[in-house]
Amino acid sequence: MSANRIDGKAFAATVREKVAAHVARLKESGITPGLAVILVGEDPASEVYVRNKGKQTLEVGMNSFEHKLPADTPREELLALIDKLNADPAVHGILCQFPVPEHLDEAEIIATIAPEKDVDGLHVLNAGLLATGQKGLVSCTPLGCLMLLRDRLGSLSGLNAVVVGRSNLVGKPLAQLLLRESCTVTIAHSKTKDIEAVCKQADILVAAVGRAEMINADWVKPGATVIDVGINRIAAPDLGAGKMRLVGDVDYASVAEVAGAITPVPGGVGPMTIACLLANTVTACCRVNGLDEPQGLTA
Repeated sequence: MSANRIDGKAFAATVREKVAAHVARLKESGITPGLAVILVGEDPASEVYVRNKGKQTLEVGMNSFEHKLPADTPREELLALIDKLNADPAVHGILCQFPVPEHLDEAEIIATIAPEKDVDGLHVLNAGLLATGQKGLVSCTPLGCLMLLRDRLGSLSGLNAVVVGRSNLVGKPLAQLLLRESCTVTIAHSKTKDIEAVCKQADILVAAVGRAEMINADWVKPGATVIDVGINRIAAPDLGAGKMRLVGDVDYASVAEVAGAITPVPGGVGPMTIACLLANTVTACCRVNGLDEPQGLTA
């Protein structure tokens, strides 16, 4: 068996097209969705990510508001900026790029963002709405995973799903989304006994643990759909001294011989994250204005 490659880059492009079409309709009514992104400090990876977010926000016709603050920005100044954005009717989504400098508290930052503008889906209110089956804003990466699974499998009802990883960012919200789809869901983690056997029962196996190539073919049920959320850099001496290679939490080469479908790294889940951030911003804009939400872009 050779698994089908799930092309997240191509699917993300279709999501952005849908977002752009809905933005165009909103503009006809005199409404332009706006996304504000805050970057504190000069982390190179974060700077690239924020730049890409801004570029793609403008490409779909939305307003992009970037706030770049020095690394020594006082807590009070950052929270005051968030309060200002919370009150700004032109801003429908707010995202603070993490990680932030050590003197700042990520939990406090998340709690300060208005839940209806929390397009990262991390506020405790949005997490609670998700857990109780109500309508909130859903974390972007889990939403992207769900979109890819629906596109690949259609109905997920009755399937066994194993999510490896229990983070607030991916593992927990994705488990809740899969429960909504009527999957039988197991969350596996570092304390799970016989984790290999647990994973091998999965029709849907999601790796979101942050350990390079941890999951190999022996962990995977033949024909399973494997979603690899991991992004890890490992030494790549074949590319030259000091060179690094980007890999996921799944050993792609071996698992691709067993699985029915698998996301690559890069080019799988990663591109979906920004696409879903844009989708969440449009959804937030529609909700605050009492308008119909975009079809196919929400959980």
